[in-house]
Amino acid sequence: MGTTPRVRAPELRGRQWLNTGGRELKLSDLRGKIVIADFWTFCCINCLHVLDELRPLEEKYGDVLVVIGVHSPKFEHEKDPDALAAAVERYGVHHPVLDDPELEMWQQYAARAWPTLSVIDPEGYVVATMAGEGHAEGLARLIDDLIATHEAKGTLHRGDGPYVPPAEPQTTLRFPGKAVLLENGNVLVSDSARHSLAELAPDGETLVRRIGAGTRGRVDGPAGAATFSEPQGLCLLPAHTAEVAGYDLVVADTVNHLLRGVRLADGEVVTVAGTGRQWRSTVDDHSHDALSVDLSSPWDLAWYDDKVVVAMAGIHQLWWFDPVKRTAGMYAGTTVEALRDGPLAEAWMAQPSGLSVSADGTRLWVADSETSAIRYVENDVMGTAVGQGLFDFGHVDGPASEALLQHPLGVLALPDGSVLVADTYNGAVRRFDPASDRVSTVADGLAEPSDLVLTPSGEVLVVESAAHRLTRLAPGALSAAGASTVDGPRHRTERKPTDVAAGEVTLDVIFTPAPGQKLDETYGPSTRLVVSASPPGLLLEGAGTGTELSRRLVVDGTVAGGVLQVTAQAATCDADVEHAACHLTRQDWGVPVRVVDGGAARLPLVLRGLDDA
Repeated sequence: MGTTPRVRAPELRGRQWLNTGGRELKLSDLRGKIVIADFWTFCCINCLHVLDELRPLEEKYGDVLVVIGVHSPKFEHEKDPDALAAAVERYGVHHPVLDDPELEMWQQYAARAWPTLSVIDPEGYVVATMAGEGHAEGLARLIDDLIATHEAKGTLHRGDGPYVPPAEPQTTLRFPGKAVLLENGNVLVSDSARHSLAELAPDGETLVRRIGAGTRGRVDGPAGAATFSEPQGLCLLPAHTAEVAGYDLVVADTVNHLLRGVRLADGEVVTVAGTGRQWRSTVDDHSHDALSVDLSSPWDLAWYDDKVVVAMAGIHQLWWFDPVKRTAGMYAGTTVEALRDGPLAEAWMAQPSGLSVSADGTRLWVADSETSAIRYVENDVMGTAVGQGLFDFGHVDGPASEALLQHPLGVLALPDGSVLVADTYNGAVRRFDPASDRVSTVADGLAEPSDLVLTPSGEVLVVESAAHRLTRLAPGALSAAGASTVDGPRHRTERKPTDVAAGEVTLDVIFTPAPGQKLDETYGPSTRLVVSASPPGLLLEGAGTGTELSRRLVVDGTVAGGVLQVTAQAATCDADVEHAACHLTRQDWGVPVRVVDGGAARLPLVLRGLDDA
């Protein structure tokens, strides 16, 4: 691990602890255990990926490893202790969580990105810090090394950890995600935390049947035996397409990184797209065999342009899936996490999580949650109706150019051309009217609304996710008279900017292959670096794509600051073994910078993050 001085882990302090039975944990309580402090925020798809990556490690090393989730929020809503408690249950977090609402622990541990992992050895020293996702293999090797070292020293103590499961709630639905209206008038809901689909009667309450066994898994088969993992989006296929495909409904099986097909007559479930592996590849515009391509947290689905369009939240893109040809590929976005309009192949998104098609079929509306924006696709171009960027959010109505949302997850195109928004973290339903180019609030006081459904009678059902139910909007709520104008708080995420100098700045992405791996030059350069800026004028030179992980930037001294968008990846393979496995490490950063005299002339970022503390 190098020869640098060992750093004692800062004490764990926060507003409250969850999943400990009310007990406040100290680091001294964890002596003898290997501890991973996972700095996360529940809006962040990369953080949710890490929760899933940690599960097998927690199971394998259960008697020596303790994961502590340190929740350091981005959005204002995420500071709400009740919202955090709901998220811990929603995402199946089965380890202690420390509530860090003012990011004090984040700063103590020098975290710079969501997510960040800090590994603490059994004697209480930080031995590694890892930013981003994709570290499970490296963590397993590090844990094995620590076990060997501390068993030899007598400082490893095996036994149960401090996790105390909360009481199991009794409700029909548990954190429902999305819903779709069936031909028989019933409503089909993705019951995400129960890992199943629930068909409800037209009243939106009475359970008719459940598709899925209700346990986390990825098994195909009959309705009672099939399993999902936190399913979200649902899309009914046109009748002819369904007849050819052999199933009626496509499900975004989010945590499994799959699309599943469901035959509604009997509830039979089949996998129709994805390998189950998370996408960590290079961007291409090719058509792929649907069952051979990796996906990444598909969150919603819509039938548009004669295909299923997929909101691929995990890599900030839209994809397409053809149920007849059984092919899939990329539809829009570059994987850069930011807000930029333009031709679909060049657009930037940030965790697209909701889709809806206009009544005439010409426009696809997109809830782009991390930019708190409502985007749209039309004539092969992406535009933005409402929203300003990754760090601007709030609850402000009025002209669309000034309006603010907070992490919306759902959209619903209405017959009159307007669009309703499930403004999730504001607990509201908002309406954007393209005719007047204005935003209004039609309902508030809701518990994390995540989707909206229009019934044939003109009623709107809201999937009120954190209240575990469907809610009807009041009659008349959609009329102009029913809408109100809110001039609420404006927020800007204040991640501390990095001070950089005007003129030449060297960007260095530091990459250390995991133990037992080496850079893989088999198919050309093993590394790739993409740099851009918002505003673009921040960089006079240095934007673009290259193969070196070091880049000379020229920063414009007349621009006060902005955000550097950096995407880096490195290909490695196992060293000195027959039939070596290959790996791709990839990370996106949005780095807030401020241009000041005396600022840094070098900006280091750690890609793999296996750096000595």
